Amino acid sequence: MNNENDDVDCDLRRCQNMMLEAYANLPSFDPWSVDDLRRVTAIVRAPWTEGGPVMKRTEEKYVGDYSTRIRFYYPTDEQKILPALIYIHGGGWTIFSIDTHDRLMREYAHRTNVVVIGVDYSLSPEVKYPRAIEEIVSVIQWLRQQDSLELGIDIHRIAIGGDSAGANLSVATNLRLRQLNEPVLIAQLLNYGAYDRLKPRSKSYELYDGPKYRLTVEEMDFFLKNYIRDERDFEDPLVCPLYADLHGLPPSFLAIAECDVLADENYAMADALRNANVEVEERIYRRATHSFLEVVKIAAISDQAMNDAAHWLMKHLHKV
Repeated sequence: MNNENDDVDCDLRRCQNMMLEAYANLPSFDPWSVDDLRRVTAIVRAPWTEGGPVMKRTEEKYVGDYSTRIRFYYPTDEQKILPALIYIHGGGWTIFSIDTHDRLMREYAHRTNVVVIGVDYSLSPEVKYPRAIEEIVSVIQWLRQQDSLELGIDIHRIAIGGDSAGANLSVATNLRLRQLNEPVLIAQLLNYGAYDRLKPRSKSYELYDGPKYRLTVEEMDFFLKNYIRDERDFEDPLVCPLYADLHGLPPSFLAIAECDVLADENYAMADALRNANVEVEERIYRRATHSFLEVVKIAAISDQAMNDAAHWLMKHLHKV
């Protein structure tokens, strides 16, 4: 039964209750054990990856300086070169993979008619900052060396995007490309990203902390400590891109979940990008929680957010 006083979208609340029930039905596990967390979150999220668009072809390769696994999602078998979206999955730099985000990437490929490239970067704490960024940059460098006709991808029309930690890594990757005097990618899709150090006294942290909103302050603290080498890394703009010089970054779409501990830093990132003269489209999804896009199969608000992003991506990737 839905509580009329619940501030979370009813579809998302139903999904959250289903996930909580799934966790409760699993054998006991340590929520702060990385191995346990990876195992159980993959099990619980598996149903959300089922169904959805069928790709004409998927292909995996190991590329770049770190032999990083990437997966190509080709939405059509037409013999033509398509733009591409490099997608960086979330999971607090610690959990998830291109498998947990498989449906999300198929949805983007289908709705935008682009090739989506999922990057299975190395997770923390086994590796620390800046390894994940280095791997993603190396993948991009490899892509740029390929023949567009052979790959079926226009190597000059590539965007990058991600959710949560993946949005952080997307911005950081463009910043790192700029540091290397290499071209940034042509657009960035930023879904409820993490752009700052822990700010438990911010309004969104105070309002939306707790399991009913999917992501907690305690979890963010755990994830950040897994990612960084020590506290000094928080001074690095590639860790906290909210404080970077954002001039010269590409047009950006920000999908912001209202009921998310990270909401305030997403509003701040949208403002920071605009202040740096970056073209910004900011969409706030009322009553949405962190990670709400994952449940696109049953949540209307997630479907709407996917369509909004798809229309924006098509405008930037398919324009002549």
